[in-house]
Parts: sequence; C-alpha cells; structure tokens
Amino acid sequence: MRTLLLAAGLLLALSESLAAAERSTTLKDQQEVAVTIYNENLALVKDTRKVKLIGGEGRLAWRDVSARIRPETALLRNLTHAKGFYLIEQNFDFDLLTPQKLLEKYIGQTVSVIRTHPTSGVDTREEATVLATNEGVVLKFADRIETGIPGRLAFKSVPENLRDRPTLVMSLNAAQNADDTLELSYLTSGLAWRADYVAELSKNDDKLDLNGWVTLTNTSGASYLNAKLQLVAGDVNRVREEMVGALQEGRVQKAIPMAAPQMVEESLFEYHLYTLDRPTTIAENQTKQVALLSASSVPTAKEFMLRGADYYYRSSYGEIGQKMKVGVFVEFDNKGGNLGIPLPKGVVRVYKKDSNGNAQFVGEDRIDHTPKNEKVRLKLGDAFDVTADKKQTSFEKISGTTRYNYIFDAAFEIVLKNAKDEAVTVKVIEPIPGDWQMQSESHPHVKEASNTAVWQVNVPANGKTKLTYKVRVRY
Repeated sequence: MRTLLLAAGLLLALSESLAAAERSTTLKDQQEVAVTIYNENLALVKDTRKVKLIGGEGRLAWRDVSARIRPETALLRNLTHAKGFYLIEQNFDFDLLTPQKLLEKYIGQTVSVIRTHPTSGVDTREEATVLATNEGVVLKFADRIETGIPGRLAFKSVPENLRDRPTLVMSLNAAQNADDTLELSYLTSGLAWRADYVAELSKNDDKLDLNGWVTLTNTSGASYLNAKLQLVAGDVNRVREEMVGALQEGRVQKAIPMAAPQMVEESLFEYHLYTLDRPTTIAENQTKQVALLSASSVPTAKEFMLRGADYYYRSSYGEIGQKMKVGVFVEFDNKGGNLGIPLPKGVVRVYKKDSNGNAQFVGEDRIDHTPKNEKVRLKLGDAFDVTADKKQTSFEKISGTTRYNYIFDAAFEIVLKNAKDEAVTVKVIEPIPGDWQMQSESHPHVKEASNTAVWQVNVPANGKTKLTYKVRVRY
C-alpha cells in the first residue's frame, strides 16, 4: 500500500510539473493561416494550429508570430473545447537570440572564457563576470578586469525571454487534456500592399490595354505559408500611437510576377475587399506580385491642356510666358469589359509602341481609390510640339478706392502653336477671381465653375491659333 501511495504521489507531482511546463507550438502545427492586408501598413493575421493541451494552468509558447505584432490586439480562441478555456497572461518576447543579446542578458552573471593554446591546441577554461557590454565587453576575472573577448564565451543556458524566433507566450487554463484547434488572431505592421497598373496606348491614342497588379511587401519578420490572402482597399481610420518597431526591416527580395487569375472583389462596410482565389505564400523579406485585373481595347480620350493662374487679373503684367508647357492627359471610363470594378489607389505607368514595335515609356500618374463607372484621368507629361505664348495686352482700373471695391478690365492674348502634322484641340483653363464678366472674346468660353472660364481651341497642323479675350473683374 505504501508503495502504491508513493507511486501515486510521484505521478501527481509529474502531472503538475508537466502542466506547469511551457509547451511550444510551431509552424509544423499550423492548419491554416489567413492574412488580410490594409493600405496603411497594417494587416490582420489569423493563424490556426493543432495544439496538444494539458488540463489546468500552463504556458503555451506560440512561435513564429510576426516580429511586428501589436500584442494588445492578440486574441486566442479554442475552436474545439471553448468551455473552461481562458487566458491568464500573455507576453511577447521580441528579443531575438543573437551573440550580442545573449551577452547583454548575462550582465552581472558568470560566463566561462575558453582559450585555446596556439601550439598545443589545449583548451583552458576560466570563470568571469560580465560587467558591461556598451561599446565593447568588460569582464571581471578573479584577479583582474579585461575589456574585449579574450577567447570563446560559454554560457550556462539561454534566458527564458530570449527566443530564436518571435514568440507570444501565453499563460492559460485548459479544461482537459486534448488535441485542440486554436486560432490566434492579431494586428501587425510590416505587411503592406499597393496597386500598380501598366497601360499600353494604341497607335492613335484612342484605346489602351490595362493590366493591374497587386504588389505585396512583407517585412514583418515572419512567413505566411499557403495563406488565404485578402486585401482591403479604402482609408480605414486608425488611432495613431507612437510605437517603436521591435526589429529593423530587413532587405527586401523581389519575386517574379505570377500569372494569377483576377482577384474577386466585394464590398466590405465602406471599403472594398479583394480575395485571391488560391492560397499563396508570403515569404519573409519578400516583395511579390499577383494579378488584379486585365482589360483590353478600353476607349480612351487624349487631351491637351493649358492652365492659367489668377494673379495676373489683379495688376498689370505684360508678358506672362513664352513657349509655355501644354500638359498631355489621357482619360477613360472605369466601366465595361473587364473594368467596372473599384480600382485601388496606385500608380499607372503608360507605354506606347514605336514604329519598330518596341514599347516605350510615355508617362505615369497616381490615381486615388476610384469607384466603378468613374473616370480615370492621367497626366502623362507636357507636349513637346504644342506650346503657348501668353501676354496681357491691356489692364485698366475702372473704379474703386480700396481692394474691396476695385473694378478692373484686363485683356489677354494666348497664341497656341502646333508643330505636329495633325491638328490638335487645346483646352485653355483660366481661373478668374472675384465677380467677373466676359467683355469680348475671339472664341466662345464655357463657365465651368464660378471662378473658371474654359475654351476649346482648335490649332491646325504646323500652324497656330490666337485666342484673345477681355474680362471685367469686380472685387
């Protein structure tokens, strides 16, 4: 009987020891991982693993979380046995094991200094206390103090909070011994995405082919294997906090763009959610691309634009500019064909084939989030062969004693020149201040807004057209 009681006591002690011991879960236990990435360097990770839990209180080390996790957002759920399962405490160990970190943890403790004799090859061992590691190492031996490391250092063990991988350590209570499915979700930085678009104009600039790519960048300090990937486009409000990154960002390695199907789009609250229809691996320190959309023969309009300023309506200026740049824009509707989906903000790079069939870069512009059925307008640059000369031909003060009741008459001449072999139309936009009224003009204008006059001026091939107008401005 005494032997049985002793054995029972030993088994109970062993059980309590196992329960109190730290259990570890790694990527080998991972059943599924889902990553939702937002525009502003923010991602939601849902990591599902099969973990063997011991009933009662214990510690679980969840290895390979993001090194840039926001620990306060972590949520652990037991999907198998939720009853009686709860968290007591959690700690994020972001100090990763390196020789320097290990040395820092041993300040005030004893290490072994091992020296190898240069001729005999015999090792000798001497104990020393680590006094400091700032700008070098200071060691205290029994009879002296030395700086630097005079040999190899041997440590008794690795401190508990110094991990080889970013680890979230949780004290928890489990109702029973079981193989449970646990889901850890958390927010992290270090995962970002952007949309990149490539467009190719047709020969006559009246159509374009558009391809959209999602560029993913992972500097979070973790890899996400065969992840279910979703992207949220939209400006999500976040509480800005002053946070110090746990780890420095590593060098990014680029991956070859993948020929993937289009992503599936749906509405999510006031944002748009894009889901890749197959798993993909987002490796640590990697940039990769997946296909977003592809559309061909999209009707396009090209526009030449000359935009003025409002300062020369207030005083006498004379010459305003010679050989002024005329901007070149292209515009298309986000509808029809394979378009007609919300376009995430990003950069559109435009190419056009030369006479030998080689694609040449002709400009790029950034677009904001664009809903379906809205216009996309891109400024590609300034025209080389279309220029303008502008001058103020007269300026007269009609009445007024202060700047609050002045009335001015101002007349202008704009000579638009076209060195191309085909005619062009230039859109002239003039922002006119105050209460204004057109007195005379060589071409009819349209009042697009309360302070904007617009002319559409045809300029013949290898020719020029003169636009003149006179306006009365009341302040």
